[in-house]
Amino acid sequence: IQLHLEFRTPAIIESEGQGRGNSGIFFQERYEVQILDSYQNRTYSNGQCGAIYKQYMPLVNASRSPGEWQAYDIIFMAPSFNEDGIRVQPGYLTVFHNGVLIQNHALIHGTTEYIGWPKNVAHEEAPIMLQDHSNPQSFRNIWVRKL
Repeated sequence: IQLHLEFRTPAIIESEGQGRGNSGIFFQERYEVQILDSYQNRTYSNGQCGAIYKQYMPLVNASRSPGEWQAYDIIFMAPSFNEDGIRVQPGYLTVFHNGVLIQNHALIHGTTEYIGWPKNVAHEEAPIMLQDHSNPQSFRNIWVRKL
């Protein structure tokens, strides 16, 4: 799929690290692209804005100031599994953040786990989800098209 999404983290900074506008986009309910206020905000590299969570840090920090609208344009190629549940084709993510390439056809190792190794459990098509991480967040202009 191709996904376009605009988001805005809070203008008032009340925390640091993962507590600043933390959210995410989950593809097929399993593979997360991180949303976070990463503007002058230190956190672990594969958890910053634009990371494929706990797998790849973004190639560059393209974050705008807190309170400004930002955009993701994402190409998601889903993994495929055979009838025995074995992954026969990995998934890939390409991510543009504010027009800047930050993930270039990155191979998805499996689910994006908070703790532990990625898992490759067979699945069919599944929805896109926005993460509620109890941090204020705004979204607009979300659209998706099948490729």
